Amino acid sequence: MKKRSLRATIFLYAMLIVWAIICVFPFYWLFTTSFKRPLDVNRVPRYIPFVDYQPTMDHWKFLLVDEQAKTWRYFRNSVIAAGLSCVFSVIVGSMAGYGLSRFRYRWSRIGWKNDNIAFWIISQRFLPPAALVIPFILFFNALRLIDTHPGLILAYTAFNLPFAVWIMRDFFNSLPIDLEESARVDGATRWQTFVRIVLPLATPGLVTVALFSFIFAWNEYLFALMLTNFEAITMPVYLAGMKSTKGIEWWYMSALTLIMVAPVLLIGLFLQRYIVRGLSAGAIKG
Repeated sequence: MKKRSLRATIFLYAMLIVWAIICVFPFYWLFTTSFKRPLDVNRVPRYIPFVDYQPTMDHWKFLLVDEQAKTWRYFRNSVIAAGLSCVFSVIVGSMAGYGLSRFRYRWSRIGWKNDNIAFWIISQRFLPPAALVIPFILFFNALRLIDTHPGLILAYTAFNLPFAVWIMRDFFNSLPIDLEESARVDGATRWQTFVRIVLPLATPGLVTVALFSFIFAWNEYLFALMLTNFEAITMPVYLAGMKSTKGIEWWYMSALTLIMVAPVLLIGLFLQRYIVRGLSAGAIKG
């Protein structure tokens, strides 16, 4: 039995190592490509620096020094749009989710209750973004929100809210109501109970919603392309447009992709324990 258990453990770790290599290799390829000369990129695959090719910092210098103003502007636009939409999604989503969890609603005309309302909210996320582009353009053009930060923030918040409400509602349902009732008996208002007791307990759910909302807004391309022209262009649009008359310059795109991925990876690494707890306690629990 011990030998069989040892073999199973070795096999499991071997599979995990293979899968880890498969997941990490694209990032390694991006990293090495960002330091390759164009000639090395277009030749046969070269994997090991200083052995297969001589690294160069020219591509990073071009993005971070020569084109610093342009790169920083687009990076800043992504941070503003993703960060503020994430904040608004968490605030509104947590309050709406708490309302659907702790209060009882009923739409008498069609007999809808809390579960029906929650499902209708999450169903808005099922709509393909391409079907909403034209209405958004017409609506934002009338409000003069095209190529502005508030326009992108409003669009991203609207798309993130159904997910935020759904996750936070299920997470609040998993929290015991006894602490809230005790606080109400001691004289706390509903708002004080929500802010001082419920939200601290819901930290894993809040972090999960914040991270997924940030990732969606950070990586979103279609609406950033259609709703911006120059001032509010984000990193995905800038990356997709990096094609010159010489063709696709993979070395610049690899460096810029690493710059894009770095914030999300760092945030995910620092908050991973909250993500697991949030998903298991909120999203999976129905």
